[in-house]
Amino acid sequence: MNNTKSKVIVITSGKGGVGKTTTSAAISAGLAQLGHKTVVIDFDIGLRNLDLIMGCERRVIYDFVNVINGDANLSQALIKDKRVDNLYILPASQTRDKDALTKEGVAKIIEELKKEFEFVICDSPAGIERGALMALYYADEAIVVTNPEVSSVRDSDRILGVLSSKSLRAENKESPVKEHLLLTRYSDTRVKKGEMLAIEDVLEILSIPLIGVIPESPAVLNASNRGIPVTLDTPSDARTAYEQAVRRLLGEEIPFEASKKWTRKLLDKLSLFRSPA
Repeated sequence: MNNTKSKVIVITSGKGGVGKTTTSAAISAGLAQLGHKTVVIDFDIGLRNLDLIMGCERRVIYDFVNVINGDANLSQALIKDKRVDNLYILPASQTRDKDALTKEGVAKIIEELKKEFEFVICDSPAGIERGALMALYYADEAIVVTNPEVSSVRDSDRILGVLSSKSLRAENKESPVKEHLLLTRYSDTRVKKGEMLAIEDVLEILSIPLIGVIPESPAVLNASNRGIPVTLDTPSDARTAYEQAVRRLLGEEIPFEASKKWTRKLLDKLSLFRSPA
């Protein structure tokens, strides 16, 4: 019997290099730390970076495509994280073409995972090519990752259009995919210099609920280079920001830092976005 509480969440963006895979690792590890059984799937067929950031690249024997093709079963391909209970990784293939992903094959795997896991996190490749469309197709919720720069925000706006039109929920005319905005590599100093968009400007363009603001921090790159999700690494401002994003994802009301001196315009937007109890 399917876990009726199971959620499929896609981590997506229109632009590459914004921190999707880092976010997928941090969010999935954060959920697992809070006791939620979580699996994270790498949809970036042919490139495969999630296993590196999760620090399990040497443990990959079978992958996502092997399971779709029937060369292995899920239990053979899933890798259990050694650091935290409740966390599993389904790696991508490094040698296969993205056409190896089919709606039927992906559906079968996701339905099987939903029987066992509370959260199924889909780490999407950038853009709107086949791998990305497959990653978002079965999503219940989406975390749209963007940097505070015009090109990144514009491409994220395009992804929001795809979510509202090309997901299974859209095709079946069901309630839409629930969208969350995660702003990465944010710097107050660079905003003041005019080198980045302010948070309220990003919200004005995208108009979806803000789930977290991840500061520009060497801790993110350091953790990734060592194969450790940020939420499992040593304390840092980035770790705290990701942990708060995870709790907001779970429905907790966690205020954003008042010290940021964001405008009333931003606070008004957040209150508008807040879901009724």
